[in-house]
Amino acid sequence: MAHQGAVVLAIVTLLCIFINMSTTYADEQQWCVADPKASVDDLQKALNWACGVGGADCSPIQPNQPCFDPNTVADHASYAFNSYWQVNKKKGGICSFEGTAQLVSTDPSHGGCKFPFDP
Repeated sequence: MAHQGAVVLAIVTLLCIFINMSTTYADEQQWCVADPKASVDDLQKALNWACGVGGADCSPIQPNQPCFDPNTVADHASYAFNSYWQVNKKKGGICSFEGTAQLVSTDPSHGGCKFPFDP
């Protein structure tokens, strides 16, 4: 009888953890941006990957587009990282880019530059 109680308790605990995790991620808006501690060289490599093989939509960070300015590697990487992550997060994609990215809960959009968000 004690064994059955332990099994039931374990199942209830796991369900509570799962429900809590689902609620936390569903309720929290997040964006994937460049880590301010990352080097420009590392960010550039990750940006090249995101806009190339990664398939991020990098058209808004091209000259004369709404997210070109500020014209810095970190700003462009932030847009590209987020573009990639928003599309791929539900398929197991992570916000890492070899340690050059981080998740934030404050929308990084600015002026006419709107960072994608997919709940």
